[in-house]
Amino acid sequence: MSAYTENDKKQDVQILHSMGYAQELERRMSSFSNFAISFSIICILSGGINSLGQATAGAGGASIGIGWPLGCLISGIFALGLAQISSAYPTAGGLYHWGSILGNRFTGWLSAWLNLLGLVTVLGAINVGTFYFFFGAFGTTFGIEDTLVHRVLFVAVITGLQAAINHFGIGLTAKLTDFSGYLIFLTALALTVACLAYAPSWEFSRLFTFANYTGQPTVAADGTLTGAAVWPNVVSGAMAFLLGLLLPIYTITGYDASAHTSEETVKAAESVPRGMVSSVIWSSVFGYVMLCAFVLMLPNMEDAAKQGWNVFFWAMDTQVNAKVKIVLYLLIFISQFLCGMATVTSLSRMIFAFSRDKGLPASSKLAKVSPQYRTPVAAIWTGSVLSVLFVWFTSAITIAGTPAYSIVVSCTVIFLFLSFMMPIALGLGAIGTAKWPAMGPWNMGVATYKLVAVLAIVAMIVIFFIGVQPPNDWALEITVGFLVLTAVVWFAFEKRRFQGPPIGDAIAKRKAEIAAAEAAVGEA
Repeated sequence: MSAYTENDKKQDVQILHSMGYAQELERRMSSFSNFAISFSIICILSGGINSLGQATAGAGGASIGIGWPLGCLISGIFALGLAQISSAYPTAGGLYHWGSILGNRFTGWLSAWLNLLGLVTVLGAINVGTFYFFFGAFGTTFGIEDTLVHRVLFVAVITGLQAAINHFGIGLTAKLTDFSGYLIFLTALALTVACLAYAPSWEFSRLFTFANYTGQPTVAADGTLTGAAVWPNVVSGAMAFLLGLLLPIYTITGYDASAHTSEETVKAAESVPRGMVSSVIWSSVFGYVMLCAFVLMLPNMEDAAKQGWNVFFWAMDTQVNAKVKIVLYLLIFISQFLCGMATVTSLSRMIFAFSRDKGLPASSKLAKVSPQYRTPVAAIWTGSVLSVLFVWFTSAITIAGTPAYSIVVSCTVIFLFLSFMMPIALGLGAIGTAKWPAMGPWNMGVATYKLVAVLAIVAMIVIFFIGVQPPNDWALEITVGFLVLTAVVWFAFEKRRFQGPPIGDAIAKRKAEIAAAEAAVGEA
């Protein structure tokens, strides 16, 4: 922060003004803080632990030893594409803005709705995952049961705390996400050491041994049936490996948070793309080492596969000293809570950015920034409430015998990556034109970007294919239904009403509005 000069501040503000927006949010996030918010949402201690069953009940050890780096590479392709665009257009709600300026009003509007739906549901998914982790780690101690009431109340309480922290300013949020970044590093290292120390042997070959555990029900140590299989259908070995890729693909996401906080980050055109890419790299590396150590600790892969979603607690209970285990559980729980807190930040900035261009109902209220805290208070609480309602509604119903929550979470991954892919794909045609004349200070080169964009399109097809496999096959109908519904809404209502972000002459006409908005929060 000490290297952030007055000239740097003026340049950041000028870039924002050139896109037609006022500096209403407070620019206090350092480059490290911008990295830390994405690193906190990726959180290898959240998705990497709570979704472990997708890998161990798929192709076994190879799902980690080979599948993790492959899945991280797939996610990293999207991060590279978004990073390049963010350097040219560092604005809050980046995906919405990029979808508009690189395409048209419709592509921007669709990008926004896909990203918003993905962020609302992923916040719910993260906090439900935190509930199940807390339930597995401390449920007996605190008398918590896996019931609808306990689940929704738990999620409502922690989401409310996360929203309250965000309410009181980006300074507090940045401090906590900075802390979260260090905490994730240290806890992942401690868990790695514990796994290696308590491993019966270091059988490295299991990391590269393919198996097929699909179709197996979850059973207890005494052989009694305790739950449905992670993957209920018996599939081919190749398909089992592909299903296991959902672990790294689901975990290594959330790096768009760096873009959503662009207007609060110093030297955003350089800091944001670096934050996105570095958060993916470090999460991939630390996650790989940690999960490989976990696989080595397992007594055997066959029993591990039968544990389903409970594989992490089963292994820790079987192998790790009780006192060491409790300390690790506490650190992991704190990391998961801060993961949700950072997700509230990302979601609220997307709501704020879309609303200031009148893309949502009650836009004038959702786009309002608190003069005292310099945060979009209404957007913070609206996004948080929506995520809790999502958890309550989807937890209470089932579709064809599968919990609706599970199906919609699968849709979440599809919606998020679709929202990532759209501006990247649009950039293929826009780069070098009036829509995207310059690459920005963080520059991978035009040829490299085009290669990344093509790979992102191919990767999106793979993700969609994997994401609609049983038991989440209803995700296909939900995704198609959502796209049909959005088309109806667009052509019936939004095509005439929604004008999109300011482009061209519209930017010049906003000078008076920009000055008034900055004066209202004390920036001018």
